[in-house]
Order: sequence, then C-alpha cells, then structure tokens
Amino acid sequence: MSNPINIKFGKKVKEVRQKRRMTQEELAESIKTSYKYIQRIEGKTPPDIRLTTIERIASALKVTSSKLLET
Repeated sequence: MSNPINIKFGKKVKEVRQKRRMTQEELAESIKTSYKYIQRIEGKTPPDIRLTTIERIASALKVTSSKLLET
C-alpha cells in the first residue's frame, strides 16, 4: 500500500501541472525522466520519491517544493 504522503504529493503535482496546462510528457521532458514515471507519481500507487526529484518537479512547475508537499 502506498504512503498517504506520496498520494497527496501526486495529486498536488497533477493539480499544479494541469493548471499550468502542461502534459505529463512535457513535465517529464523538463525534468529529464520518462512520462511513465510521472504517470506513476500521479497514479494510485505512487513510488517513494527522492527530495531531489521533488525539487526538480517543483522547479519545472514554477512552485516551491513546500507547495507540492502541503496538505
């Protein structure tokens, strides 16, 4: 079972990404990863995510890391 923090993070990433009118592919390309990884982050059973990855996603979405981690 996934960690509730990972699930909340994934939902926030999706919310902010969609507000920015960015596709999963565009986000993945901007942080140099596969869109499948972004799909997993935003999915029902997201993986554990490294802090450096959180920072790269936040930077690509033009928000702070804490914005993506707030509940």
